[in-house]
Amino acid sequence: MTNGRAQRGHFFFLLPLSPRSHVSAAIALSLDPMASDDRFHPAADGDAAPQALRFSEILANLADDENRERVSLSDILASMDDRAIAALIFVFAVPNCFPTPPGTSSILGIPLIFLTAQLMLGMKPWLPRLIADRSMARTDFATMMARTQPWIVKAERMLRPRMKVFATPLAERLLGGLCLILALVLALPIPLGNMLPALALCIIAFGILEKDGIWTIAGAAVGVVSLGVVAGVVYAMVKSMIYLLLTFFQ
Repeated sequence: MTNGRAQRGHFFFLLPLSPRSHVSAAIALSLDPMASDDRFHPAADGDAAPQALRFSEILANLADDENRERVSLSDILASMDDRAIAALIFVFAVPNCFPTPPGTSSILGIPLIFLTAQLMLGMKPWLPRLIADRSMARTDFATMMARTQPWIVKAERMLRPRMKVFATPLAERLLGGLCLILALVLALPIPLGNMLPALALCIIAFGILEKDGIWTIAGAAVGVVSLGVVAGVVYAMVKSMIYLLLTFFQ
């Protein structure tokens, strides 16, 4: 049973409003708090949509998750959602930015070819189960993150959404074509031919992750330069082989 005060509040609402009844309507609003408009109660800050986590934060969460024993590529794929292609391109490219044992670039280059082709075609991220199920111990992943995360965080501080015309879906597909060429070059057993293409892939991946057009342009520029350097290396190797063959058969 409602009290008289609440009943009086509702009674005012049932009265037809005339040009002179605005005061009565205001009194009714004050008497019946349940009938007030949402404009008088702005949403709290906590009700706002949560901001998307950055790449370094997602990797840190995976590394710190003690409920899992291993971290697989499919875990990264699921955590990054629509940004997974760029994230995985970075994951597979970054080891090639440093000196690695022979054959490493060829092994890591195969997934890069899959991913960059999907980026070029505008497809959703997908990897064969044979690759997606590859995993490493969470403790090893945490150790690797402890070494690389400071560099990732420093890079993220320089990133922000800007020049978005170079980070649109069409631009990403064009960049995907360049990235596919870089991935093919990276997978080839060319001496010192994997570092610059890998660096270009990492820069482009960061630009796509944060919708930063400046970084995508910079990555594309590094990619074109790297292709020129690799072409020069291949030309020198072929010329040297021809010279040796001609010398041998003279």
